[in-house]
Amino acid sequence: MTDVLQAPAPGLAPAPWVQRPAGLCYGGDYNPEQWPREVWVEDIALMREAGINLVSVGIFSWVLLEPREGEYDFEWLDHLVGLLTDAGISIDLGTPTAAPPAWFWKKYPQAHPVTRDGVTLGHGSRGMAAPSSPDYRRAAANITEQLARRYGSHPGVVLWHVHNEYGAPVSESYDGASVAAFRTWLQARYGSLDALNAAWGTLFWGQKYNAWDEIDAPRISASVSNQGQRLDFARFTSNAMLECFIAERDVIRRYAPHIPVTTNFMATNCLSPDYWAWSREVDIVANDHYLVAQRTDNHILLSMDADLTRSLAGNKPWMLMEHSTSAVNWQGRNIAKRPGELARNSLAHVARGADAVMFFQFRASRFGAEKFHSAMLPHAGTGTRIWREVLDLGDDLKKLTAVKGSTVSAKVAILWDVESFWAQDLEWRPSNELTHRERIEAYYSVLWNRGVAVDFAHPESDLSGYDLVLAPALYLVGEPAAANLRNYVRGGGHLVVSYFSGIVDATDTVPPGASPGPLRDLLGLEIHEFLPLREHQAVQLSSGRGTGTIWSEEIHPTTADVVARYQDGPAAPGPAITRNAFGSGTAWYVSTDLDDAGLAAILAEALAHAGLSTGDGHPSGLEVSVRSNGADHFTFLINHTEADASFAVSGLDMVSGERVDGVAAIPAGTVRVIRNPEGSSQP
Repeated sequence: MTDVLQAPAPGLAPAPWVQRPAGLCYGGDYNPEQWPREVWVEDIALMREAGINLVSVGIFSWVLLEPREGEYDFEWLDHLVGLLTDAGISIDLGTPTAAPPAWFWKKYPQAHPVTRDGVTLGHGSRGMAAPSSPDYRRAAANITEQLARRYGSHPGVVLWHVHNEYGAPVSESYDGASVAAFRTWLQARYGSLDALNAAWGTLFWGQKYNAWDEIDAPRISASVSNQGQRLDFARFTSNAMLECFIAERDVIRRYAPHIPVTTNFMATNCLSPDYWAWSREVDIVANDHYLVAQRTDNHILLSMDADLTRSLAGNKPWMLMEHSTSAVNWQGRNIAKRPGELARNSLAHVARGADAVMFFQFRASRFGAEKFHSAMLPHAGTGTRIWREVLDLGDDLKKLTAVKGSTVSAKVAILWDVESFWAQDLEWRPSNELTHRERIEAYYSVLWNRGVAVDFAHPESDLSGYDLVLAPALYLVGEPAAANLRNYVRGGGHLVVSYFSGIVDATDTVPPGASPGPLRDLLGLEIHEFLPLREHQAVQLSSGRGTGTIWSEEIHPTTADVVARYQDGPAAPGPAITRNAFGSGTAWYVSTDLDDAGLAAILAEALAHAGLSTGDGHPSGLEVSVRSNGADHFTFLINHTEADASFAVSGLDMVSGERVDGVAAIPAGTVRVIRNPEGSSQP
């Protein structure tokens, strides 16, 4: 193709979705540079057979595109783009900036990321350079501009894919450029050293700063480093990576202003940046998800990840950019997926708002670190079960074209604040079992098992559309969030708060007075002492409320009613669960890690109190999710068990074509998608 510079069209906004294909997107990463060109032709024929209509290319190809600094070779990519376009397969074109070439590292050694304990990471793996490195940013912008100039107007390129999985495996870097950028960021955030010293509490342990250049990154030190500094460095790092994304995105927009630009999130990954901020900068939210293979409830965690991704997207359709057909290669035990699991996993994402099902990768690699990672086309070829399931999934997705653009409606939200998680997971907390992720999984799992649709929300966001809001892990609560929660409940909302919430403000500082700080009046109680439990210790609650582990507290109600008390343990006979009327709404507080039945019971009570269905009678292990476009409802029924199930619904099975009148039978391990007009029988 010719090297044509496209003049930007002023006023053009990127398309809200990829312009092609017409239906749901289906495909994955394609890395043809690993194969001779005759294999490319074979692969594209197989893609067409499978119904693949979108592939991601070029993500790790920097050294091929720019073999020496300033020298470019696009011949191979021109050829590939031409083959795919001629075959009717749309292209998600990646910028290769997650894999700087060897020449870059040789010329710019100062761009190597540095770990917190001072180790300089070398070349030979994947992952970006130090995100604040000016050499890296300049080189990344240069290769991105070359790609955008060349392919910005190409009809086959329908999406741009910047970088790859920001934050994995490199997020924080303690190199010199990052330290300098951190100081600049701090000056912008605080304005003065007095404000910074106050925020970080530097009078403790004599850490006060009298000059900006005295401030370093929070490296490994003799004991625990300043925790306000640690929290701010996490914020800075998220912002630094976002600056890298925005720089590349803006280069692309100069040459392809009408084409959406994205990058692939890892929604619930603990290494992730602040995706609430990032989601405002991408044109389409895209996510990578891989099962935790060892866990038998990993299908529930998959749904949680998908619900968070949909929430980050503002309940607009989103892309599943990567997942696996079977086993991955990087877990301790890389458990292979069983027959039917590929379809269940894929369609569970679609059920929760995804309009694209993409895999890593199309053809399995024969060499390199991911040679044992599954693919759409396995090493054993087209005679395999996996390939047959890939073909079947392609057929099913074509039948689900009408689902495209529909959305999920939820009346329950779980609060998700990554800044609070960063702070809570630092050292020297009252118990090493106070992990944010465990509490969120526990609360989410109860609702999943009851078939209750769930959104995730930031604690400062508009909550007025939800009848019930859960705060399983909200250790850090700034005043804007506290005021928002008070206004939500005062206006008639219902809130359930779990233990170790409202403990610190936005600087990781304990507010004056008793815990839970700014939530005291909302919850109608004071906590005078934390009473963590010993390992394996369990305490009994009154009123048949079950048992608690890990945690208890000395609670003094002010306006709250006591729902249950501790019958033994260090907090007995004090309150364990409370309920407080606040304005027109209600705020519940659960001060211990309830057993499964106890937590399910209290959440069922809160659901009923909020006027919502408690999900009683929902078949165990049957996933139910509903998408709607205003005219039709699409009820996804996914049976994750080895027993047949049934569910009350009427309509047309979009996959089998069977008419369902009243009750749908869902055989073990299968998926049914029932379409019915709005106003008819609904789940």
